[in-house]
Amino acid sequence: MIHLKTNAEVELMRESALLVSAALSEVAKFLRPGITSMQADQLAETFIRDNKAVPSFKNYRGYPFATCISVNDAVVHGFPTDQVLKEGDVVSVDVGVFKNGFHGDSAYTFAIGSIPDEVKSLLRITRESLYKGIEKAIAGNRVGDISYAVQEHTEKKAGYGVVRELVGHGLGRHLHEDPQVPNYGRKGAGVKLKEGMVIAIEPMINLGVRDVFHDKDGWTVRTKDSSPSAHYEHTICVRKNRADILSSFDMIEKMEKSNPNLDSSYY
Repeated sequence: MIHLKTNAEVELMRESALLVSAALSEVAKFLRPGITSMQADQLAETFIRDNKAVPSFKNYRGYPFATCISVNDAVVHGFPTDQVLKEGDVVSVDVGVFKNGFHGDSAYTFAIGSIPDEVKSLLRITRESLYKGIEKAIAGNRVGDISYAVQEHTEKKAGYGVVRELVGHGLGRHLHEDPQVPNYGRKGAGVKLKEGMVIAIEPMINLGVRDVFHDKDGWTVRTKDSSPSAHYEHTICVRKNRADILSSFDMIEKMEKSNPNLDSSYY
């Protein structure tokens, strides 16, 4: 069942989504060679709890951490670990927050130090595809219009692998609600978008093939050919003429650009 949100509920969701963005900006300030993803996870959890909220992911269906931190060939749902991050790593950080009865959800991929040009292109085009999808998230369109826009920009134009096994989703009082929002599909297909629908659009795009597998931890999803993957996500509300983006990359970008250990030259 799809739950349409009132304007008041959307504003509560915006508060949760912006807290996610703020948590991601704290991580952006901290990331550098020599730290561990476990340290980044603990930093994010402390920040979220200090802001009187709860990490959405922790203990969700048994997931044991506050964030998902996926490095290099890990697509999503990566376990934070004590393995040290190094120059050239591509690090996707996915954060969810529950506050005032509603969830917010957003993800951002960071480049630690210098990365190859082909990986820079992957990050840039994946990020662009997120906004291509958001442009189609208006009342009267269908989920397939979002899906097609992402696939067209990443797979058909750039030749990247669009992951099929994982999709975006609705959210609200529950972290995952209807409808599902794939990153591949046909124009005019799927659920009709209505004003007040809140969804997470999240392209998960591989430099190589689209095929993935689950790591031995049962959660981390990796590319089958060990190629790097990128993941960007916004929480948005469907409106009549233009989607309302509830999360924000602005504060993340500001921190990313001020951190000399991160490469933001790809966008």
